[in-house]
Amino acid sequence: MTKQSLLWLALVLSPLCRGELLAVDDSYTPSERFALYSQTHPELRLPVLAFAAGQEVLFERRYRELGKRELHLDVFKAVSKAASNPGIVLIHGGGWRSGNKSHFYPLANLLAQKGYVVILPEYRLSAEAPYPAGLEDINQAIAWAKAHAKELGLDVGRLAIGGGSSGGQMASLLAYTAPTALYKGAAGGDYSLAALIDMDGVLDFTDPLALANENKKGAASAAALWLGGDYQHAPERWREASPASHVSAKSPPTLVISSGQPRFSAGYQGVFAALAKAGIKHRFYAFDTIHTFWLFEPYLSQTATQIDLFMQQVVGHSPG
Repeated sequence: MTKQSLLWLALVLSPLCRGELLAVDDSYTPSERFALYSQTHPELRLPVLAFAAGQEVLFERRYRELGKRELHLDVFKAVSKAASNPGIVLIHGGGWRSGNKSHFYPLANLLAQKGYVVILPEYRLSAEAPYPAGLEDINQAIAWAKAHAKELGLDVGRLAIGGGSSGGQMASLLAYTAPTALYKGAAGGDYSLAALIDMDGVLDFTDPLALANENKKGAASAAALWLGGDYQHAPERWREASPASHVSAKSPPTLVISSGQPRFSAGYQGVFAALAKAGIKHRFYAFDTIHTFWLFEPYLSQTATQIDLFMQQVVGHSPG
């Protein structure tokens, strides 16, 4: 059996599923990325979390129940004297079928120490439930965070969303569809967002550069496995799932942080043109490094700084 088959067929018992079998693809982890990149990028360092005095982290808070399935989120509360602070929902990557909310612990920790409430939701991946299930999950995490704002020390009017890689694509899609009924399910709630931070997430699946990469393996491509078909067989779904299709005058200010590899931010020029036409603030910042730069130092701290600078500009955050 091939490695790919093993990853695809791996089944583990999840303690969070209360007796149900849950398909898990564990092919994408920080340790796997570090082993892959560190030989050619000797500057990379694994992060070490250091906590401030009195800092609080809330683990495994249930935000949604789907039959026997529970979905949880973690909250890094703001290190701040203020009763109400800006917040960021961070969506992990992993090709829509792998990854874990814990991958964002180092970035969440740095942002919390800069005065942000950081929410890290678990969501259903494509091996468990295809598009649009994970998007509906994250919207419910947003609604949960706003409903618990006082407990979390969160200012609901200054809540942003961000993500890395496929998580950046999902964050962008949710940010730009927030004023619409898409991905909300039957539940009500407040899904508005004050800003978007997209870290190497594709913004237009129909861009030629995106198609050359995201549709390269046809029906076996990660995006196709999530969307229920390759571009040739599900073009409308690929367009609907493109954040660029939903940019409007109601879209939030947008920061795109790029690894410097154009394929991962495909479509941002068109999005930025639409945002500029609507008079919406937008900024592009590029490294020249690995794709998953937010996982490792020295890029982790630099990423936190860029996010903080942008948030100060668009939500008026005064850290301290």
